[in-house]
Amino acid sequence: MKSTMPPEREPRHTAKPPSPTTAWFTHHLYVWFYSLGQIARTPLPSLMTAAVIGIALALPTGLYLLLENVQDISRDWGGAAQISLFLNKSLTEAQVHKLAEQLLQRPDISTVRIILPAEALEEYRALSGFGEALSALKENPLPPVLVVQPATPQTDFQASEAVLDSLSQLKEVEVAQFDMLWLKRLYAMIQIIRRGIGILATLLSLAVLLVIGNTIRLSIYNRREEIEIYKLVGATDAFIRRPFLYIGFWYGLSGGLIAWLLVNLSFWLLQTPVKKLTALYYNQFELVTLDLFSSTVLLLTGALLGLAGAGLAVGYHLKDIQPR
Repeated sequence: MKSTMPPEREPRHTAKPPSPTTAWFTHHLYVWFYSLGQIARTPLPSLMTAAVIGIALALPTGLYLLLENVQDISRDWGGAAQISLFLNKSLTEAQVHKLAEQLLQRPDISTVRIILPAEALEEYRALSGFGEALSALKENPLPPVLVVQPATPQTDFQASEAVLDSLSQLKEVEVAQFDMLWLKRLYAMIQIIRRGIGILATLLSLAVLLVIGNTIRLSIYNRREEIEIYKLVGATDAFIRRPFLYIGFWYGLSGGLIAWLLVNLSFWLLQTPVKKLTALYYNQFELVTLDLFSSTVLLLTGALLGLAGAGLAVGYHLKDIQPR
């Protein structure tokens, strides 16, 4: 007798749907490459947009580096900001050395250099061109000099003036001289230039936002019908916004890379003439260029500006597109 029981069916193995986190990462990865492909489909317009962004980022970056180099040169000119102590001519060589040792014990003094009268006269004879006239002098009219380097920062003019006032009251000192006027003017100009660079960087950052925003606006307009279909099938604004944000990111990152290339190329072209110029004043001087940290900041700034410009444009124009 045949059994009427239905045959047992083998269980079917159905694939588990991906977790929300996995789906989120997968979609981001897809949109990452999809947005890059969108830019690659129009290479010339995309390159022109990225080049405008790169030039806008390169200008303040290059000026900032030039300012850093000027500050480095001014630090090397620290010797010109030293205090010259003209001592009494009656002091002996031993007394001059003893005074120099006493000054070195002070915490507000970094170095002390001794210039004895005979050394000063020989230097003046070699540099002035009045060797024969100086030979007619019966005695050396030059006093011993101590060249003192304050330990205070060059920008702390009040502390330097306090050191000058303290040294000028020493009984062994006839004249204490410290020419700080040129240094004050230099740092005042540096502060003005620094603020001007900040203003320029702000204005050019706004220009980058406008360029990227206008580019994203045109992209939204060209895909208006596609966006309406997405909204009809229930796509969220975040889902629709995501590709445009990545497009802005790629534009900003490309602009930062172009700015990096422009700045490094410019400073490479300046390297040889700057070395020839500084060789007249210094033994060694190297231009400050973009290091790893500065390069990373530049690229991140471009990428963040791209995201911000795209986000503003998408947030403003996306709400005006509604399915018919």
